[in-house]
Parts: sequence; structure tokens; C-alpha cells
Amino acid sequence: MGGNVKPIPDGFHTVTSHITVNDCNGAIEFYKEAFGAVEIMRLAGPDGKSIMHAEIRIGDSIVMLNDEFSGPGPKSPKSVNGTTSTLHLYVEDCDAAFNQAVAAGAAVQMPPTDMFWGDRFAGVIDPFGHNWSFATHKEDLTPEEIDKRAAEWMANMGEGCS
Repeated sequence: MGGNVKPIPDGFHTVTSHITVNDCNGAIEFYKEAFGAVEIMRLAGPDGKSIMHAEIRIGDSIVMLNDEFSGPGPKSPKSVNGTTSTLHLYVEDCDAAFNQAVAAGAAVQMPPTDMFWGDRFAGVIDPFGHNWSFATHKEDLTPEEIDKRAAEWMANMGEGCS
């Protein structure tokens, strides 16, 4: 082994998402279609069909993923009936990214909306149970402007509800 090994490999950021799914092969194909992912690598599990570890690139970020295995370890959202996280993508065109994901089979969580913090924002749930959000930054706002808009937004949240 050489002495010039980088502690953070090329292409990775300090924080890298690593998700567990119940059909890694299918998830990779879905992420290619829905998010324009590029497959970097995949390592088959002991049965030769499941995926022990895979890496895809979405934009400038790498996402690691693997199949769920029995025993201890991470479970997929499908197994625990929900997820506690969202994978957030900043994109050039929020509406186009949202429409592409929905056309590929993602469920609508929130349609594209101009939000009080200055982003156009949308959300979907992929067929494997993971939440994804998209945003295109539209306005640079001060913290005071965001606070004012947030208060107005929260005051109007109940409109139309009975």
C-alpha cells in the first residue's frame, strides 16, 4: 500500500448518504431513471443476487446503498414502515426533477412550491420507502426576511382546513 492514500476518497464529501433498501438492484435502476444516477459499482451479497454494497453518483454526490439482510444492521423503510430521513437534492430545475421522479414511479409527497426560505421545493417517496426532496434556490434572503415569511406562512397554514 502506498503512502499517498487520501483519507477522503475522490468524489466523496464529508457526509455521504448510505441507505438500505429491500431491492437494491431495482433501486439502482429506479435511481438511474428518476434522478439520472450513474452506477459506480456494486458488490454482490453471499447469494450472488443481493447487493452487499453499491455506489451511485447523483450530480456531484455519491450515495452508497445495500440490500437489507436478516439479523442486526440497518433495515429498509419498508421493513420498519417508514423512514426518519430525507435525501435532499439541490437541482437546476426543481419542477423538472420532480416530474422526472414521478414519471419513474415516485409518489408525490409535496408538489413543487415556492417556499418562504427562498427555494422552489418539492418532495417524493421512492418505491423503496425513502423520502427525497428537490430544491432550486430562487432568492437570497436575510434571516429576518425568512423569519417574517415563516411567521406569515405558519399563520396561513390553517386556511382552508375545517
